[in-house]
Amino acid sequence: MSDFTERTAQAAQPVPTVSADRQASRRAVASGTFGTALEWFDFAVYGTLSATLFPTLFFPSFDANTAVLASFATFGAGMLARPLGGIVFGALGDRIGRRNVLMFTLVLMGLSSVLIGLLPTYAAVGIVAPALLVSLRFLQGFALGGEASGAQILVVEHAPDGRRGMFGGILAIGSPVAQTLASVVLTGLAAFLSKDAFAAWGWRVPFLLGVLLLVVGMFIRRRIEESSAFKESKQRAAESDTPQERALSVLRRRPGTVIKLVLSWAAPTGLFWICVTYAVNYMTKELHYANSVTFSLLIMANLISVPAAIFGGRLSDHIGRKKTFIIALTMLGIAAGTMFPIMKSMNFAASVAVVALALCGIQAAAGTQAAFFSESLPTSMRYTGSALGMTFAGLIFGAPIPFVAAWIFQNTSNGTFALSAIGVGLVVISIIATILLPENYKRPLHEDL
Repeated sequence: MSDFTERTAQAAQPVPTVSADRQASRRAVASGTFGTALEWFDFAVYGTLSATLFPTLFFPSFDANTAVLASFATFGAGMLARPLGGIVFGALGDRIGRRNVLMFTLVLMGLSSVLIGLLPTYAAVGIVAPALLVSLRFLQGFALGGEASGAQILVVEHAPDGRRGMFGGILAIGSPVAQTLASVVLTGLAAFLSKDAFAAWGWRVPFLLGVLLLVVGMFIRRRIEESSAFKESKQRAAESDTPQERALSVLRRRPGTVIKLVLSWAAPTGLFWICVTYAVNYMTKELHYANSVTFSLLIMANLISVPAAIFGGRLSDHIGRKKTFIIALTMLGIAAGTMFPIMKSMNFAASVAVVALALCGIQAAAGTQAAFFSESLPTSMRYTGSALGMTFAGLIFGAPIPFVAAWIFQNTSNGTFALSAIGVGLVVISIIATILLPENYKRPLHEDL
């Protein structure tokens, strides 16, 4: 009788269906895309303003060149915090679940951005203003260290076999779409407000608008579930691991993989900040483009690059992650070698084209990267290892770029050549690292490597 009762109870339990799996996958993609959009919207706005307005608002006591360097240094504070966030949230995500951690990182990220939009300037509170700016940038970067990798892993683990690349590509379009939206907002504000009004309050609007993405992201994220791959892995996880122990375990067991992940992402992360952040400063300060023209160029280039993320992810499902990644890096190398000479020609259409080529390479790589990184590590260390790869690439090759670029242009006679050489060098490093990584695109994620 008890056997009959047990069988009846088991039969009464809901059985997962294909439609339920599809719904879970769609929710994971929507959740991750909104988180990615919020991340890159804030970063694009901050990166643009750090090159144009923030030197005056937060560092007026410095001369013009030093103020730009100081502004870019605060920009790097967010990148500096990302590895710490990656270690803490990566370990927690591998231990207590991706969804639980991602709820917290989304809230922390959104609130930090809103508070930046409410900051007093140097004129109001003196040195307290840049100190608060650096602190909020640090908190924002700390949250992003866990958000970026966690969203990718959640999406890839929910994706069907054979479509992980495409799902990662859909997630990646949050970046160019958000950057386009940021440029549209900044362009509109610059066009319809006077310079004084924009400096007084207009720059705050994009940061405050980020709260809308936060609300929508939280609503969607509450409805997603943990992946089956994580549930299986959790039974074998060491519950006593601290974040430090988890990170050290990953580095001890898979040091080569983590290093190659860091190096493979060197070019996309470094050249992104050259193309989007320092290029804005170069066009406005060196070539004397109006802010509205510079923002318009970024809008066009970002719109062109949107399909590249999905294309890259989908292509990687057919020919493999490594081949697709190398194609994307080759596009980046061509753009890196030609960008500044083309910009210097003052040909607007050609400048749009070369920035679009760079962003298409970056987005094609980003569309592949989510699945590529996830497949390179076992489930029990996937969140931590992926976060270490992404965040340390950002810290080493991304954060210093705007600062180094500004210093190069201020202290050398041929800064554009030096910066182009750095970009091409990063591409070569990333291609070599990609070749050395394993190709696992046909392997189920739940299998231990």
